[in-house]
Amino acid sequence: MKKEKVDVLVIGAGPAGTVAASIIHQAGYTVKIVEKQKFPRFVIGESLLPRCMEALTEAKFVDALEKRGYQKKFGAKFVKGEDICDFTFENQYTDGWKWTWQVPRADFDTTLANAVQEMGVPVEFETSVTAIKFNGSDSVTTVEDIDGNQKEIEARFIVDGSGYGRVIPKLFNLEKESVLQPRKALFAHTVDLKRNMDAEPNRITAVVHKKGTWIWIIPFSTGITSLGFVSDPTFFEGFEGNNEEKYRAMLESEPYTRERFRDVELVFEPRILEAWSATTDKFYGEGFVLTGNVTEFLDPIFSSGVTLATVSSQTAAKLVIKKLRGEAVDWEKEYMEPTMQGVNVFRSYVMAWYEGVLDTIFFRKNPDENIKQQICSVLAGYVWDTSNPFVAAHDTAPRRLARTIVATDKIKSFE
Repeated sequence: MKKEKVDVLVIGAGPAGTVAASIIHQAGYTVKIVEKQKFPRFVIGESLLPRCMEALTEAKFVDALEKRGYQKKFGAKFVKGEDICDFTFENQYTDGWKWTWQVPRADFDTTLANAVQEMGVPVEFETSVTAIKFNGSDSVTTVEDIDGNQKEIEARFIVDGSGYGRVIPKLFNLEKESVLQPRKALFAHTVDLKRNMDAEPNRITAVVHKKGTWIWIIPFSTGITSLGFVSDPTFFEGFEGNNEEKYRAMLESEPYTRERFRDVELVFEPRILEAWSATTDKFYGEGFVLTGNVTEFLDPIFSSGVTLATVSSQTAAKLVIKKLRGEAVDWEKEYMEPTMQGVNVFRSYVMAWYEGVLDTIFFRKNPDENIKQQICSVLAGYVWDTSNPFVAAHDTAPRRLARTIVATDKIKSFE
């Protein structure tokens, strides 16, 4: 069997894998990426957050991305009936990036993969990992290409950024169920001819259809808009027909989308994504680290996926470099804890969203501007800024605020 040797093997050529590969390569180590699929390929996660721009900058990807002409994103809008809550990243609490992009992920991921190859990191597409054997931190990984050819890759360390593929968790039985409720999405890309250029397309819109059910509307610079319904699986049982018939009936059932998307041309048939939330007991082991969606994918509501992917890979790459240099690495303190910090903050807000807690906060009349700025920073992805009370007390602060708003409104109703 053919053999080769590298310092670091990266599994997955998505944002997590390419960010890690670039940063490690820049430090002078030999890196190879193996990717099961052929690019371009479609995935969700099309609306980025400002925090991920820091990771993309360190990975030296921003120039390549700028050339693609993606739609710049300056905030997020939430809609419920006649009520609108607009967040602008320019007015966030944390000092950081004030904008990011809305991206067709097939093109975005291909751009990252092309950029890292131009740096000198080889990417082998349509190549699957079939086995991994560890000897301390050293490893031998067996891979197989689309033609059935196998080879072994020796590495001093492995970064698993395989996303939904979850290669190492599956191989070593590390998977466990998420605490989040199972949800389902029905989505498509639409030819958005009725787009309001005054109100869009410079931010994502999330529409509350009813409690526990929402719609994402993500305009791209191409004139295409990504639009999807997310809910408990039982919601979709209330619509008859095939996926397209259900999708169009859902668009008709929501006043915010009815006129704009009636009879809209679809770029592809509506697709289903479900049962996406999963996690693992540990995000590292001797000889490997898990990054991105391999650690835990939460939910599409706050566009956390690419941010957690790129930031976790940015952190992991620096620790891998330390490890290769012979320096001591406390993976629990330096990687697991900060990664879980980000996951836990986003998870708290995901749960608060589906419970209706954030409805109370977002759609309050005359909101406190300081609080709005603090929450805006969470929505911008700055979930590691513990000076922000809505990060430091992410599990209690939103609920406490919602209770205060409800109590205050009751008092006013009696005045």
